Amino acid sequence: MSVPFNRLLPALLLAVCASIALAQDKINIDDLKVRSDAGDRSATRQLAEMYYVGRGGVEQNFSEAARWYEILAKQGDRRAQTSLGLMYARGYGVKKDPQAAHRWWNFAAAQNDPGAQYNLGLSYAQGDGVKQDYERAVQWYSKAASRGHVQAQHNLGTLYHEGKGAARDPVRAYFWVKVAALQGDDISLESLKAVGQGMSASQIRQAEDQAEEWMRTNKKLLK
Repeated sequence: MSVPFNRLLPALLLAVCASIALAQDKINIDDLKVRSDAGDRSATRQLAEMYYVGRGGVEQNFSEAARWYEILAKQGDRRAQTSLGLMYARGYGVKKDPQAAHRWWNFAAAQNDPGAQYNLGLSYAQGDGVKQDYERAVQWYSKAASRGHVQAQHNLGTLYHEGKGAARDPVRAYFWVKVAALQGDDISLESLKAVGQGMSASQIRQAEDQAEEWMRTNKKLLK
C-alpha cells in the first residue's frame, strides 16, 4: 500500500534540512580553517574547542584539538597554553608528558592565568612531573587564589591548616577556605567544619570578616 505524499513530506523536509545543516557545518569548518590560516585567533580557538568536545559538525578528536591549541599556544595565547598543558598532563590527543604540561603551564602562569597557576600548584603538591615541593605549591596556589580561583583557594587554605609549605596559620587557613565557600564551593563549605576545629570564636570571626572584605574588594575580579 502506498503512503500518501502529504505524510512523506515532513520526513522529506527533515532529511533536506538535515543535509543543509550538515553542509553548513562543513562550510563553517572550512571557513574557520581559512580564517585560522590567515591568523584569526578566535577561529583557531573555535576549531580547538569544537574538536575537543565534538560539536559543530565534527566528531570529538583530541589529536586535532591539541593541534589547534598548539598553534594558539605558540602564538602566546595563555588560555591555549593552559589547555594544551592539561592535554599533556592527561594524555589527551598527545603522549602523556607531565614535563611538557608543566612547561606550557609555566608560560601561561607567567601571563597570570589562574588556571595554569593552580595546575602548577597542584603539580608541586602532588609531585606530578616535578619533585614534590609544598612551598612552591603554596606560592602558585597563592597567585591563583588571589585571582579568584576557587580550587586554589580551598587547597591553599588546606595547606595553611596542615602547616605544609608554610607555617601553620589557622586564621589564614579558615580565611581562604571561607572565601572559596562564599563563591559557592560546597566542598569548601563542608571543609570549614574541620578547618575551624580548635579555633577560638574570635579567630573564626576575624577570618570571616577578612573573607567578607576580600569578597567586597574583589567584586570586579569575580564577575
